[in-house]
Amino acid sequence: MKIAAVFSDNMVLQRNRNIRVFGTCTNNEKVITVSIPELQSSARAVIKDGKWEAVLPPRRELGSCTLEVKCGAVKKVFKNVAIGEVWLAGGQSNMEFELRHERRGAAALAGCAGENVRFYYTPKCPMVDDELAAAEKESCWQLPSPENSQAWSAVGYYFAKELSRRLGVTVGIIGCNWGGSSASAWISREYLGYDSRLRPYLDDYDKAIEGKTDEEMIREFDEYNEKQGVWDRNVREYMAAHPNAKWSTVTAKFGENKYPGPMNIKNPMRPCGLYETMLSRISPYTLAGVLWYQGESDDFRAKTYDVLLKTLIENWRRDWHDDELPFLIVQLPMFRFEEEPDNQSWAYVREAQEKVFRTVKNTGLAVALDCGEFNNLHPTDKSQVAHRLYLQAMNMVYGILGESDALPPMYDSYEIMGSTMLIHLRNCAKGLGGKDARCLEGFEIAGSDGEYFPAKATVRLPYIELCSDKVKVPVSARFKWTNYADVGLFGINDLPLPPFRTDK
Repeated sequence: MKIAAVFSDNMVLQRNRNIRVFGTCTNNEKVITVSIPELQSSARAVIKDGKWEAVLPPRRELGSCTLEVKCGAVKKVFKNVAIGEVWLAGGQSNMEFELRHERRGAAALAGCAGENVRFYYTPKCPMVDDELAAAEKESCWQLPSPENSQAWSAVGYYFAKELSRRLGVTVGIIGCNWGGSSASAWISREYLGYDSRLRPYLDDYDKAIEGKTDEEMIREFDEYNEKQGVWDRNVREYMAAHPNAKWSTVTAKFGENKYPGPMNIKNPMRPCGLYETMLSRISPYTLAGVLWYQGESDDFRAKTYDVLLKTLIENWRRDWHDDELPFLIVQLPMFRFEEEPDNQSWAYVREAQEKVFRTVKNTGLAVALDCGEFNNLHPTDKSQVAHRLYLQAMNMVYGILGESDALPPMYDSYEIMGSTMLIHLRNCAKGLGGKDARCLEGFEIAGSDGEYFPAKATVRLPYIELCSDKVKVPVSARFKWTNYADVGLFGINDLPLPPFRTDK
């Protein structure tokens, strides 16, 4: 009998919900019981197909207790267990971004020991093998300290800190993320194959591995990894000495970046790979909800990202036995590399993220449009992103804040009056505000030919009037439909108006 690695000393269990405790076993075990002695709470596990799971009844918050798991004469006792709020921090590199590298990270680390937050980092291994087993054996829940917290997700830490202070309970974050990952890596093959629009993810992978043995694929990826390590080291050293160097100069000197390498059974970025090696290792650990910061790596299929994200949410909710598991989505900020053309791919991803928010129950949208940096894929200020997620949690999950405090003004509908287009907004009853004189830039309108021109914008709440001398009869409008632009139009609550287009 084994207990899943996510259970350890110092863990946080979710309050006010059924507490699931689980692991693996042979089918020879007759009785496995789980208990919290201090609360006189216990449950007997159900054993099926080499797995076991026990469900303890909901309990209120508690600062410290023990969790015991018994199987025959064997007893495992976990100490200093808190009961509070548990959130999963999922996604790619901007969720993975470590606290020690964050803009205010040094100050945060210096004062973190007194915060009532804890963190579990899901082990990151490309395959289910002995390496993963060893990593899980060493993994554990960590208490905050200047040493322990350095590699914690900065977004996760700031969110947990603000939430803990507001609710007065221990908040635990499960970091389950990997830089550069597509959402397809976090979905089971069963779910990824449901919708024909997502088949290209699987078809590309199946074609890449066709005719190759496992040994050949592992050797192929190991050889890539060795060469990529040398490339990464050379580029890192060169960029440290030449921080303003253009990427074209770097690739001319060292060659093209081959990341993420050959797509095969050892590449962690493969479809369904991280679902197998990370997500399935921690589900169904009882959660309050999921923080999701991802989408950058799926901009090459931006127009089907809403389907991909909806599928991921459905898959995870099934695995967690919770059809209403909250998902708080970070809408991608403004970003573009200096040497890349603006192909509007991130605009489509942002639209897809908002579509999921509008159409899938129990989802929130943390609009982070103004949190990006030109030519920097990894903005160093993560506190604002975390605060926007916190606002969504306060509104959607805990019911403490209303929409006027938690949500920005958002596009609702439009109407055409002669040569003027009226953009109707919602959640703007308290008015709009601008960061500078350019706050109304970024609106465009087009006629029946579909050619867009900059529009003069006039605020007449609850709508914005748009017109242009070059468009006599407007048919469609859009706002900030670009990968990168300055952000200036905000609600009174300092949340920016998200990009939109009327001709979906």
